[in-house]
Amino acid sequence: MDIKRYLEEKKEIVEDALEKYLPNRPEIKGEGVIPTSLYKAIRYSLFAGGKRIRPVLSMAAFEAVGGKGNGILPFACALEMIHTYSLIHDDLPAMDNDDFRRGKPTCHKVFGEAVGILAGDALLTEAFHLMTNQAIPEVSGHRAELILSVIHEVAQAVGMSGMVGGQACDIESEGKEVDFPTLQYIHTHKTGALILVSVRLGARLGSGSEESLKALTRYGEGIGLAFQIADDILNIEGNTIQLGKKTGSDLFKKKVTYPSLLGMEESKKRAKELVEISVDALRLMGSEADPLREIARFILSRES
Repeated sequence: MDIKRYLEEKKEIVEDALEKYLPNRPEIKGEGVIPTSLYKAIRYSLFAGGKRIRPVLSMAAFEAVGGKGNGILPFACALEMIHTYSLIHDDLPAMDNDDFRRGKPTCHKVFGEAVGILAGDALLTEAFHLMTNQAIPEVSGHRAELILSVIHEVAQAVGMSGMVGGQACDIESEGKEVDFPTLQYIHTHKTGALILVSVRLGARLGSGSEESLKALTRYGEGIGLAFQIADDILNIEGNTIQLGKKTGSDLFKKKVTYPSLLGMEESKKRAKELVEISVDALRLMGSEADPLREIARFILSRES
């Protein structure tokens, strides 16, 4: 299959849905209108480009287990909102202090630090607002319980025991001698946790079997770590224009990465092994899982 075409088609679906949830001209919400600067900052960051890998993974997993319809879309969009919030906050001076993201000035460089912080806060909150809205019409019963359980899992994945915890450990490790278990913790939490829950969310909402959920969990764990190792490699060997941000920033900030701890060749070897393990985890699944297999391989070949 043509994975680039598949990714582009799914990306378009996600962006059309995001446009519906956060239109260019905001509607009145509650008792007033959303402040203009805040809304502009949210849209600036959310529609600044990107591959939409996390929502696409959720959709691919949903379809791989036989899920039908568009019920996955609100959750896919919520995942992208959470990811965008994390990027806005990562770029802040108090964290990575980056001036560019996806070839454009970062949110805080355009709108100021205060609005940047609030835009991230708003996107995180809006993501959970969007997901809980899917449970409210159900009122009770198995579907409502499933949706609430999925939302609970997302909250765990992005909170202090997941993505935020990984980011905190990453910051605390800068400029220090770090052992491999700490590096593994940072990568599996800061990046891997959201990728894993994206896959599991799709499988669960698609009513996948326990067997398929176990397989997709192994797949998600593998590609989550492989994705971050590939990012580490791109930060050294990537092209600044294609990446849309400076290369070599990890080295400059003395961040612990796979190449800095294990060397470039060993890092590439481990990323390849993880992709192979991830693809093998899907061996009992049919052709419906082909997009997931190809996404895993794409992670190694991507240039941004």
